[in-house]
Amino acid sequence: MPSDERCVFVSHIHEDDSRLKPLKDLIAKEGITCRDYSINSDKPNRAKAPEYIKSQILAPRIKRCSTMIVLISPETKNSDYVDWEIRYAMNNGIRVVGVWDYDASGCDMPQALVDFNSAVVGWRSERIVDALNGKFDGMELPNGRDMPSLPMYHHNC
Repeated sequence: MPSDERCVFVSHIHEDDSRLKPLKDLIAKEGITCRDYSINSDKPNRAKAPEYIKSQILAPRIKRCSTMIVLISPETKNSDYVDWEIRYAMNNGIRVVGVWDYDASGCDMPQALVDFNSAVVGWRSERIVDALNGKFDGMELPNGRDMPSLPMYHHNC
C-alpha cells in the first residue's frame, strides 16, 4: 500500500513524548506517514515566555498542518498549552482529532475538545485514519464505543 504523507501537529504533554512513535506507527499501518510539526524531546523548545512560545513557535507550526491530533492521556486535560493549541487550531479551520492513548481509560479529555465537540477516537488505526480523512466525526470512548452525548454550550450573540 503506498504511503500518503500528512502534515500534522500532535498536541500532547511532554511526559507522553514516548507515545508519539507508537501513534505514528499505528497510523502508518493504514498507509499514512505523519510529518509531525509538534515540539517534543527530539525537537525541543528552549524559549521561556509563554506568549512568545505560542505566537512565534507553536502558531506557525500549527498553521502548516491540515490536521491536529490530540494525544489524550490522564494528564493531558491539565495542560494549558494543549488547550491553547486545540483552540488555536479550531479557530484557524484546522481539523482536530482526539486519540485516546491505549491506557487512557477513565481519564478526562482536555476542555477544548469538549467545548468544540471534535472527533475523538480510540487507539485503533483504521478509526484514526477515518477521523483524519473526515470520514468519522463522532466521539468515542477509549474502548471504541460511542461516547454518551456531551452537553452543547450555547453563547448569546
